[in-house]
Amino acid sequence: MKITRTSLAVATALSTALSVSSIAVAEESSTDIKKDIERITVTGDFRSRGIEDVAASVSVLSAHDLNNRAAAHIESALMMAPNVNLASGASRASFIQIRGIGERSQFVDPINPSVGLVIDGINYSGLGAAGTLFDIGQVEVFRGPQSTRFGADAMAGMVYLQSEEATYAPSGQVETMWANYNSYAAGVAFGNRVTNNLAVRGSLYSNVSDGFIENIHLNRKDTQDIDELTLRLNGVWDVTDDWVLQLTYHRFDIDNGYDAFSLDRTRETLSDTPGRDTLDSHAGRIAATYTGATAYEWQLFASYLQADSEYSFDEDWAFEGIRPDWEYNSSDAYFRERDQLELESRLLSAAPISLFGVQTDWLVGAYFQQREQDLTREYTYLDAPFASTYDTERTAAYAELQQMLTERLRLTYGLRWERYSNQYLDSRGIAAAPSDSALGGRASLEYSLAPMQQAYASLTRGFKGGGVNGEALGRVEDRNLEDHREFLESRATFAPEYLTSAEVGYKAFLPDHSLRVHLNAFYSWRDDMQVNAYVERSAVFVSYLDNASDGKNYGVEAQFDYVPSDSLRAFLNLGWLATELNNLVLEDGTNLAGRDQAHAPSYQVNLGTELLLRDGLTLRLEMDARDKFYYSNSHDEQSESYQLFHARLNYQWQNWEFSLWARNLFDKDYTTRGFYFGNDPRKEYAPENYVQYGEPRRVGITARYRF
Repeated sequence: MKITRTSLAVATALSTALSVSSIAVAEESSTDIKKDIERITVTGDFRSRGIEDVAASVSVLSAHDLNNRAAAHIESALMMAPNVNLASGASRASFIQIRGIGERSQFVDPINPSVGLVIDGINYSGLGAAGTLFDIGQVEVFRGPQSTRFGADAMAGMVYLQSEEATYAPSGQVETMWANYNSYAAGVAFGNRVTNNLAVRGSLYSNVSDGFIENIHLNRKDTQDIDELTLRLNGVWDVTDDWVLQLTYHRFDIDNGYDAFSLDRTRETLSDTPGRDTLDSHAGRIAATYTGATAYEWQLFASYLQADSEYSFDEDWAFEGIRPDWEYNSSDAYFRERDQLELESRLLSAAPISLFGVQTDWLVGAYFQQREQDLTREYTYLDAPFASTYDTERTAAYAELQQMLTERLRLTYGLRWERYSNQYLDSRGIAAAPSDSALGGRASLEYSLAPMQQAYASLTRGFKGGGVNGEALGRVEDRNLEDHREFLESRATFAPEYLTSAEVGYKAFLPDHSLRVHLNAFYSWRDDMQVNAYVERSAVFVSYLDNASDGKNYGVEAQFDYVPSDSLRAFLNLGWLATELNNLVLEDGTNLAGRDQAHAPSYQVNLGTELLLRDGLTLRLEMDARDKFYYSNSHDEQSESYQLFHARLNYQWQNWEFSLWARNLFDKDYTTRGFYFGNDPRKEYAPENYVQYGEPRRVGITARYRF
């Protein structure tokens, strides 16, 4: 635990609370729950609109729900969204799968994310450690192909985080938290006008914990520790009557430990060189909007991200001397540097035009991304550090039309063309330059049944780029991999993947009945689907990406939010999913045709209620349930199904809020990642299923002051 960071954050928070408390106006105490049913606006699409007007499957996790789960990171929040799963293999469960599609790990080779992560308009795809949640206004989870809006990083979906907005009136919050496992957090957020046409909001948050692992060899309880510092600055500047600038700066300093896997398959490890899982990043964004024209609105975006990270671990999960003459002892470390520039220009109609006699809204845009990724790998059995560079350029053009065919029937259709060009070079002399073009799009019909009620049908197509298996190519000559040489050479490259999805749904927001409903069913086809696999010999692993011929993913999703009285709220988020692999041949000749895809549980449930016990005192009870799922496409080991229960007792008095909360109330063991191989010299390296456990029972107290 870093006492200096915590002390700094606590001191800052307390001093700010004291300075603003004299001018803060006491808010009315919460005497009912009904205020929580309000119209939700989705901000991550091309145009902000009510969630019931979006012809797609979207979940919006409000700040209210995030706070009620005491969620400091998206790994604690995304369980609330239907058909969303996460994989660990790191300090956080930061690899996201939507409807059974998404990466589960990263080692040597760069990855092309299937599920993207955007924070305040900045693309953090592949950097899940940045998904901290203090002062986040809402989390939007777009399920299904989103390539028309976001490009290749959103073939299967997008997670979009939006900070609390900067306003011209004083506002903010101060928060402190204590929980078991020696966990502490403190944060402060404050926003106000600087001048008559400039408003800013900033937040600082520190979160530390010993983690949930005991290293019995080193006699330590902090080898899987959490040490996260987040700084966000957002501003809005009304430069003129026609020009508005939105300014964003992010700073993430994540310095977590990584010591998750145990040879005994418990929460007690034997590692002698525990690893790290870090992120040190700076990012900035400028968004300019011009509204001076009568026919259109012009939007310009520019962002830059610089990120350094370390991902390291004790490969043998043991100590030297655990079994002499049988053991091996090694550590592995991956140091990455990422520089990313994004530019985008977009024109949107300011008012509908008549096109072929139909009222039509339109938009067109162009996008450019340059991403440079450098890797240095330090591994015990390498004669010298391995280094690689992977530079990508993406250029895209897109357009979309929205037409009111009748007073109730709306047709929306759009296309995105994207060209990617990759340059790969490593210290072994392996070079490759895969490039290609892809075309995605979406079309939807929406029928208004009544105000804020609609039925819709949509067809979307998403894509992600192909690439090169640099690790497989570079290791075909390894002495202990002779038997795999021909197979690895045949997997030198992998092709782009396409995802086509058809969806029908019904959405309603009924404020008079305090009810929100969203029902949908989908069927998706995966062409040339990219799947991660590996070959192994004598505990030496070589991972690679391969293309299965195709796959199917289909299911249903339901979301309900109901407030029948001023003292009761009930909510349900339900996902059912079926997946299938076709013609995936492993190195040993096994064909997985017909098997479920990895990390794709067949059902997921989030169910809860909020009860007003007395004036200002609220009890929230919640359950997450998940079916078993395969850990990997390379073996048949599965997790167990599980149910997790959470509770929160919340008391609000004027501007103060005090909470006693518990996650995983009954201390259920559940897993977030699994591998199958031999790694225990005490058992002569017999293959076993090794797992990483999710969060055990957490109990904590939170105090929050809002103004």
